[in-house]
Amino acid sequence: LRPPIPVPQTLTSLLPSSHSYRGLTLVLTFLSYTSYHLSRKPISIVKSQLHPNCSALGPNPHNDSNSSTWCSWAPFDGDNYKELFGALDNAFLVAYAIGMFISGIFGERLPLRYYLSGGMVLSGLFTALFGLGYFWDIHVLWYFIVVQVCNGLVQTTGWPAVVACVGNWFGKGKRGLIMGIWNSHTSVGNILGSLIAGAWVSSAWGLSFVVPGIIITTVGIICFFFLVEYPEDVDCSPPLHHVMTISEKDPEAVTSNEDPLSLSGQSSVDHSNSPKEPAEEPEAISFLGALRIPGVVEFSLCLLFAKLVSYTFLYWLPLYIVNVAHFGAKEAGDLSTLFDVGGILGGIFAGLISDYTGGRATTCCVMLVVAAPMLFLYNHVGQNGIGTSIAMLIICGALVNGPYALITTAVSADLGTHESLKGNAKALSTVTAIIDGTGSVGAALGPLLAGLISPTGWNNVFYMLIAADVLACLLLARVVVKEARGWCGYMARKRGYVVT
Repeated sequence: LRPPIPVPQTLTSLLPSSHSYRGLTLVLTFLSYTSYHLSRKPISIVKSQLHPNCSALGPNPHNDSNSSTWCSWAPFDGDNYKELFGALDNAFLVAYAIGMFISGIFGERLPLRYYLSGGMVLSGLFTALFGLGYFWDIHVLWYFIVVQVCNGLVQTTGWPAVVACVGNWFGKGKRGLIMGIWNSHTSVGNILGSLIAGAWVSSAWGLSFVVPGIIITTVGIICFFFLVEYPEDVDCSPPLHHVMTISEKDPEAVTSNEDPLSLSGQSSVDHSNSPKEPAEEPEAISFLGALRIPGVVEFSLCLLFAKLVSYTFLYWLPLYIVNVAHFGAKEAGDLSTLFDVGGILGGIFAGLISDYTGGRATTCCVMLVVAAPMLFLYNHVGQNGIGTSIAMLIICGALVNGPYALITTAVSADLGTHESLKGNAKALSTVTAIIDGTGSVGAALGPLLAGLISPTGWNNVFYMLIAADVLACLLLARVVVKEARGWCGYMARKRGYVVT
């Protein structure tokens, strides 16, 4: 038997119902991943301070020969500062992508509360260490690279753990909508991180990292004391993970499932009313076992290209607006946040539609298909006036980030509780880590490819993004066909039932 993780008795008395625990889980996991993104954002804000325009600050007070970069922070004061900033970004992204593939394996074998809290405390430590380089007057590149690598590795504890916790508490019925709203933590964290880092970037940029480090550490400690991993730990009934979705309406899926109750809501009623019997704790799923779950490979590869597009916009959109629309740096930065606003709306819309139709893959595919021509239009007419630019940014943000948000949240939770696992809940973290880890490869590739292609013209960058969207859509073709078959079979049986 898996011994339940002890929960403070004061919390149990204050939260007597499962609805209260679900609300607490949503709030704590939301705050957790908000703080993860809050701690990632300072590097993009501080870059401008590590290599500023020294001539705008007046004459060199030190009267040395290096008058053009006297105010820059070594080693970022050379002509190769862009390459060094790229090295910092890639150090984090590559470490994050590699670490994500093994993070879920640890997450399934360790208590999620301990794993998440420990990762947040370590992330706070490495975030603060980067800022302490300012106070310790460190000017060697390897220090900042090592800190970024370590931070990228420990930040992989976050996503598998929070998705697993939410998936443990929420069933399949409204998971898409709930997680679509919940997934706004990414944009909220980015916005708060920008504001907090900007408060000290000009006076003491080290605090732009130290303060977010303290915040994520504090939230991690709060999660350690109050986060409840499983409903069973506080004598609540687990949610219904298997409802009659499109893929399960497929006659082949019905035939392959020997338990008819798994396709109906009666299973949750029977489960909640029946006495709990002791059962052996199932073993955590292996990496290869997770890959064999139907849909994991397809959605992982789809996310690789979807995240490639999303992160290219994240890193390059402000510069594109400056170069093409000729806005100032601040105006371009403010305007680029509309892409995140569209992403929030797209995630909620994708979750709502996929809940209503039961077709996660179809929802993603339709949005990706529409996104391709919208990206083309944005590149050609998106800068013809501020109104057009605002509208196109919101639309493109919704279409690009909608599928990305749906796959990393509801789809990951669905596959981590797939009916083929026969009730084994020890797969959520591993499946989530595989899917997001594969997507993180695209997150590292996108900005890199954009940097290599952009000298040949922005049109070529957008052609690359459109091609990535099309590939992401094609990779879901098999799952979409299965969902379409399920719909056709379901409608045929429904018509036959009515006639009878």
